[in-house]
Amino acid sequence: MFTGIVQHLGEVAAVTPSASGQALHIDTRGWGTQPAPGDSVAVNGCCLTVTQEAAGALTLRFDVVPQTLRTTTLGSLAVGDKVNLEPAVTAATLMSGHIVQGHVDGVAVVRSVTTDGAERRLRIEPSSELAAFIVDKGSIAVDGVSLTVAAVGDPWFEVALIPTTLNLTNLAALREGGQVNIEVDYVAKIVVSWMRKTHLV
Repeated sequence: MFTGIVQHLGEVAAVTPSASGQALHIDTRGWGTQPAPGDSVAVNGCCLTVTQEAAGALTLRFDVVPQTLRTTTLGSLAVGDKVNLEPAVTAATLMSGHIVQGHVDGVAVVRSVTTDGAERRLRIEPSSELAAFIVDKGSIAVDGVSLTVAAVGDPWFEVALIPTTLNLTNLAALREGGQVNIEVDYVAKIVVSWMRKTHLV
């Protein structure tokens, strides 16, 4: 479980084949947290397990299975790419964002990037299936970053990025046509699922 509050920007050090699919090696130098093998870390919003640490815990290895490579943006990562990192929460963690499971619901496309003063606004197009769970002023995780939905249209939604988010995450590098991992709000999924099962929608 995570909160969507990114703690560090890591850098892809290597991408290598593995017995289970692909191994992702992330350079975490400068991060005060040192996850150990077996710990969960959200990498661009995907919950992954640390399988190995090396170079004095500066590099973490994650094994990524084919399904994750197919259904998230992790399969397109290359050496030098920046990734958002967040360790799993504990009972003592300050809940600054919202409940994020690290289970990516789908990949969405950035349709436009606009700037107004210090604010940058992203218009993102999710799949029609995910659109049902996205509401104005609701919560959403974009590449693992907890954000508030600023506007909703058909078939898009918008989020506003403040300078702090731009400075501390990789969302500042997003451009039109880019792809992002989306995890819709967990509570919205429960409500919509229940309504569908009871034929209310």
